[in-house]
Amino acid sequence: MKKILSKTISAFLAFIMCTMLISSGAFALDAGEKRVAMGADLPQSERNAIYSRFGINYGDVKEIQVTNKEEREYLEGLVSESKIGNVALSCVYIETLEEGKGIDLSVHNIKWCTEDMYKNAMITAGITDARVMVDAPHPVTGTAALTGMYKAYEDITGKKLDENAKQVGTEELVVTGELADYIGSEDATKLITELKKILDVTKDMTDDEVRSEIRKLAKEYNIELTDLQVDKLLELCRSLEGLNVDELRQRINDLANTVKKASTIGEAISKFAESVKNFFVSIGEFFSKLFGGGDD
Repeated sequence: MKKILSKTISAFLAFIMCTMLISSGAFALDAGEKRVAMGADLPQSERNAIYSRFGINYGDVKEIQVTNKEEREYLEGLVSESKIGNVALSCVYIETLEEGKGIDLSVHNIKWCTEDMYKNAMITAGITDARVMVDAPHPVTGTAALTGMYKAYEDITGKKLDENAKQVGTEELVVTGELADYIGSEDATKLITELKKILDVTKDMTDDEVRSEIRKLAKEYNIELTDLQVDKLLELCRSLEGLNVDELRQRINDLANTVKKASTIGEAISKFAESVKNFFVSIGEFFSKLFGGGDD
């Protein structure tokens, strides 16, 4: 008897909980346009595997292709030939999200570009509020995927991203990656993000003053940089200054706020789950006292 009654109450309360979450938007699906950008050199068998990992069937989403030639338009001269290669293999699934949702990004089989590298390059180029998956048939550098993001996003919106912003976004990806090889991806991303936040100040500084500012930021995070690395960051800084600095800083702040908001929601859900657990414990104790004895 107690088991039946307990299960009934549990199911009823679970139903109420789900109803509350749905009405609050916690389970609401993010409607948006979707595209797939596939590496042009993938054989059909590997294309099928990528589609499967993206969780979609071929033909369900409009597909565009990225060639090695297109990849080179942004990367040639910035990164070594070994990283560009002669074929385009990395692929991208992108779905636009509602304003304020931020960037939800995951990578698979990408050995050089990290999630943060992609994310920051996207923000610099003007891509915000999107769910993105990057994949490849086997471990590759992932450089073609950034070009795929640009093409897919432009195809979705019907608008061209600023060419200079795309080029600078690519430059940022490369500089971050090269720096990450020496100091780690987390520190490299952190340093460049902090540098982007003070572009309105650095634009009025001399090169030596910017170098000094870069070294100061590095010291704050216990990061050691060579003179060559400082010069690379200076070049990136000057490139970033050519963009709309206010818009760029706003996008960085929006992303930070989105992450903070998600963390707050996660804490709230955790507390709610704990209160539900305690409630069920109380219910169990109540019926135990009510009916007494062992289980039926």
